[in-house]
Amino acid sequence: MVPVAVDSCCGSPEPLPIDDGVDLAPWWRDRALALPAASGALVAIGLVLEWRGVGVASVVIFSLALVAGARTFVPSTLKRLFTAKGRGRMGVGLLMTIAAIGAVLLGHVGEAAALAFLFSIAEALEDRAMDRARLGLRSLLSLIPETARVHRFGEEQSVSAVDVRASDILVVGAGERVATDGVVSRGRSWLDTSAITGESIPVEVGPGDEVIAGSVNGSGTLRIEATADGKDNSLTQIVRLVEQAHANKGERARLADSIARPLVPLVLVAATLIAAFGFAVGDPGTWIERALVVLVAASPCALAIAVPVTVISAIGSASKLGVVIKSGAAFERLGTIRKVAFDKTGTLTRNQPEVVETHCASGYDESQVLSLAAALEANSTHPLAQAIITSANERLEAVEVQESPGLGITGRVEGRSVRVGSPRWIDAQGLSESVASLAEQGMSVIVVEVAHRAIGVIGIRDELRPEAAEAIAHINAQGISTMMLTGDNTRTAKAIAHRAGVDEVHAEQLPADKTNHIRHSAAQVPTVMIGDGINDAPALATATVGIAMGVTGSAAAVESADVAFTGHDLRLIPDALAHARRGRSIMTGNIALALAIVAVLFPLALFGVLGLTSVVLVHELAEVVIILNGIRAARPPRHSGRQVPTESLASPLSLEASPR
Repeated sequence: MVPVAVDSCCGSPEPLPIDDGVDLAPWWRDRALALPAASGALVAIGLVLEWRGVGVASVVIFSLALVAGARTFVPSTLKRLFTAKGRGRMGVGLLMTIAAIGAVLLGHVGEAAALAFLFSIAEALEDRAMDRARLGLRSLLSLIPETARVHRFGEEQSVSAVDVRASDILVVGAGERVATDGVVSRGRSWLDTSAITGESIPVEVGPGDEVIAGSVNGSGTLRIEATADGKDNSLTQIVRLVEQAHANKGERARLADSIARPLVPLVLVAATLIAAFGFAVGDPGTWIERALVVLVAASPCALAIAVPVTVISAIGSASKLGVVIKSGAAFERLGTIRKVAFDKTGTLTRNQPEVVETHCASGYDESQVLSLAAALEANSTHPLAQAIITSANERLEAVEVQESPGLGITGRVEGRSVRVGSPRWIDAQGLSESVASLAEQGMSVIVVEVAHRAIGVIGIRDELRPEAAEAIAHINAQGISTMMLTGDNTRTAKAIAHRAGVDEVHAEQLPADKTNHIRHSAAQVPTVMIGDGINDAPALATATVGIAMGVTGSAAAVESADVAFTGHDLRLIPDALAHARRGRSIMTGNIALALAIVAVLFPLALFGVLGLTSVVLVHELAEVVIILNGIRAARPPRHSGRQVPTESLASPLSLEASPR
């Protein structure tokens, strides 16, 4: 694949097909990087030859470098010049083209080649980042099974998932994915919807309950009446949301572009008027030369490197701490953030359900209750089973075990009849107040019954990450507000948000709901979204900046995000925000200096105070100052000596099961 080159101030390339069967080539084999790399190598060789006094050879090499670099943007710039409308014709590409031509006409081929190299490599890297984000959309569709079992005409048939039609009856067995949205018509089970809704606890479903495409069925068999075609369901809508968000981002001009737009016509008009004045006064030679000197004086040399040198320095230092920022534009936006939105499961929480509390009836202790429950759960497929098994100190054997999908499990342990399951299935009797208390704290509640007597209730919860409250406190200390978006139930969400110190919480959110909240927030203040699941992909793409936690989390989340953290230490977030603000401040200072140089040199060149040699010398000195200032951004984010965790979640699907 050859990425489409585009001057970002003037437009964005057309979206790539979601499933074009082509992967992004490694950078060393990317054809779009070949010409900029060749240009850079030739510039280096030319400088060496010039330093050794081999004049003719250095000019030839510089010329080749100029051609290689200019080939990536000059043709598209010229095409846009004659086909686009209004200011859409003008951008950094046109400025660079004019500056290069002016430098060549004045005999400074080396400077023209350096300008061409800098701009071509910046454009190629930006295009590559956008291509990578688009190709990542394909991973979203992997949640839809290739085939589905459909009950048609009195018999069961296997059809392609895309051929499923609304009103078809789907037959979904244990462990199978649901091919499209629908309503359960027969059967009971639990569904893991974490990949779609972000709800950390699989939910019980039965006749009349709605189910979502891509959900994973538990241990029961379900018959589901499809309410959407296989080509048009909640999962395909996620893809469209991400596509739309990326397209909108591609239209945003970079900071340097927005400054360059009014600069281009001013320089062109000024140079033309200067040359025309020369003809009017009868001295065209002198004034044409001054016009060309003005072009060089107003060339975007310093402006072209003002942003990249800062961004490269800052992004490089951040990456050493596990903060991977994918583009300069993302870094610029990260420095403006005033609100942080979190996904809950796997981001604020550990994504490892644990037994938090156990309440016992008289005559029983915690160890006995957990051991009896673990004996049965050792034979269960329910997601909460492992949490109970892990917490038990004693391993007992259970026989005659039978699981009731969506309800609980029964069996005999040491000759006694034991049931473990939902409070809706097992009467908690004298422990009803404990059930209500645990549920109020956002826990999933399991009741343990022996010989028809409730002997204990177990509270299970996906616990808050230990550093979460500290990280959010540091974020708030920077004057940045916080919000949590989750597919979990309201009670659980509020409990977690209160313990973490989050300002605002929205629970029971589908991907489209999360996206709408982020879109509304981003319209008010610059907003960052932080998540790690496929269900977070549209919100990550819609936010001012999207941050994916954990590089081995959902591929769709990582690719849809602008920033990726290699670990899950939430304390990196306030550090990264402060680092980006500092870098953006340095970047703004560099741009101001670059524009000041143009503002000072322009009149001096116009009135002949400075000749070409002086103008070039000032430009070079300004570039050195800008580079040194930009390197200051390489100072790593303040991290208080903490080690960056390199572990990531083994699976992007979070499990925190609802009561059976």
